[in-house]
Amino acid sequence: MSLNKVILIGNVGKDPDIRYFDDGNAIANFPLATSDRGYKLANGTEVPERTEWHNIVATRDRAQFVEKYVKKGSLVYVEGKIRTRNYDDKDGNKRYVTEIFADRVEFYSIGSGTRRDEQQESGNASATAARNNDSATAEIPPVSEQTDDLPF
Repeated sequence: MSLNKVILIGNVGKDPDIRYFDDGNAIANFPLATSDRGYKLANGTEVPERTEWHNIVATRDRAQFVEKYVKKGSLVYVEGKIRTRNYDDKDGNKRYVTEIFADRVEFYSIGSGTRRDEQQESGNASATAARNNDSATAEIPPVSEQTDDLPF
């Protein structure tokens, strides 16, 4: 068994490039930046913030959503698969491109730490409580405040 799944939350680096085909289908491409905060080691060494850039590809209805709503600077949640393709450049050199083929593209709300449309579309009690800031519901902290204990 294998799994190819990527989840990213980041800022769009430039306005998306949208192309339409003769059959009416669309494809959207845009860069997405994700950043790890800088920190200081115990010995005083400063580790600077590190930003990774991801090439996002959205098709069909996701491309239409991106075209209509996503702009440079938008904070989005992207879920998809990693795909690598290659091509020969004009000098005949083989080039490789790694892209994230989006299965989902949604706006991300920093205030609640959850995806905004997930709360709006859900009719369950916990989503209603989260919208009303009910203290009985545990709120997920924003991504920048979360820590993990993964060894890698």
